[in-house]
Amino acid sequence: MKSSCSAYFRFDRLWLLPLLWVVLHRAFAEDWPQWLGPLRDSVWRESGILEKFPEGGPVQRWHAELGAGYSGPAVAGGRVFVMDRRVPTNAAKPKSAFDFAQIPGNERVLCFNETDGRLLWQHEYSCPYTVSYAAGPRTTPVVAGGRVFTLGTMGNLVCLDATTGSVVWQRDFKADFGLKIPTWGVSANPLLDGQKLICVVGGEGSVAVAFDKNTGKELWRALSAKEPGYSPPMIYEFGGRRQLILWHPEAVNGLDPETGRLLWTEPWKLNSGMAIATPRKLGEQLFLTCFYNGSLMLRFESGKDAPTVAWRTEKMSERDTRHLNCTMNTPFIDDGHIYGACSYGQYRCLRADTGERLWESVAPTAGKSERWGNCFTVKNGPRFFLFSEKGDLIIAKLSPQGYDEISRAHLLDPVNTDPGRPVVWSHPAFANRRVYVRNDRELVCVDLSGE
Repeated sequence: MKSSCSAYFRFDRLWLLPLLWVVLHRAFAEDWPQWLGPLRDSVWRESGILEKFPEGGPVQRWHAELGAGYSGPAVAGGRVFVMDRRVPTNAAKPKSAFDFAQIPGNERVLCFNETDGRLLWQHEYSCPYTVSYAAGPRTTPVVAGGRVFTLGTMGNLVCLDATTGSVVWQRDFKADFGLKIPTWGVSANPLLDGQKLICVVGGEGSVAVAFDKNTGKELWRALSAKEPGYSPPMIYEFGGRRQLILWHPEAVNGLDPETGRLLWTEPWKLNSGMAIATPRKLGEQLFLTCFYNGSLMLRFESGKDAPTVAWRTEKMSERDTRHLNCTMNTPFIDDGHIYGACSYGQYRCLRADTGERLWESVAPTAGKSERWGNCFTVKNGPRFFLFSEKGDLIIAKLSPQGYDEISRAHLLDPVNTDPGRPVVWSHPAFANRRVYVRNDRELVCVDLSGE
């Protein structure tokens, strides 16, 4: 009897091993519920990730049909949320990326099962476009507290129940705030801060607007500018005070996130309204970069309400660039150095204290010099995952000494041709030891676990 009992419990424990692995995997897994990840800082904090890709590439777990768009996926609570756009088959095609003719179509919010890619629900609404680069929505959904918040290209802000997809509340930036749609549409990823959902809107006195996340009621509005720009609002602490950083094409601004009160402003007139890249913090410094105007580093000093300019690019040029002229990619600041893609795809390393360029390489972006050559940068432990515009995922070490590529895998094909060449211009999501990437045809889930 004793022997039989021992054998039973040994068998029972073996049977539990797969279940135990799943529980532990989930316990140490991490979602990617918004733009740039859980802390909005481009850092993937999960462990147990592969060191390099196996021969033949990593395993694709699933793929799902998708329409066009630049919206990155968000992963939360066992679900994947993303936006796309469907255009009638008989609709006239844009003559070029800068054709502003009205194009009929519907924007959609899609929710997939994270495990197998099964479509759980979709929310769809009519949304004719009158913008340049009209493929589809630009922003990444924000998921929190059983809700998903999405912002479309023409200013449709929608709060949905994350389980069912039913509408909780919605706002229309054109109707509610008199927004004149920018050249490239509404593109700034919303920011959730406590009870507030903070958005870049536009219109007189409403470049920035805070909404009650539960009801959609306006809590405050702030700032006026000819154009609202495309840069996501960010909250950082400088001088011991939380500040909402709002960068539009006329100035960089610091606001009180609770009230919208203006704390300081640093004028910076941009060509073509290209305030796009996410502002980045390094200690008591704030770094900004754009396509034509280059780089600006602000420094906050004790006892002063407003920052001073530490260094900046004086010469405006898209080709003769000295520092970093990012288009849409968000630079990464690590150990006193700045990494990011410049105007023609030159992936560069700068000294953060002076702006001195240490090296550059086109390998992480398009493989050659291309206007707006792009890649997305995410750090995991001591190395980086770079997602190129060619659909390649790259594992690399970045240091002041140079670009050291460890491994590369092609995950999906670039099919968007708006810039005159095939590109993938959608930020990936890294969650639960997987990466989720999309193009204008499909959403793909790829296993990156080291097991």
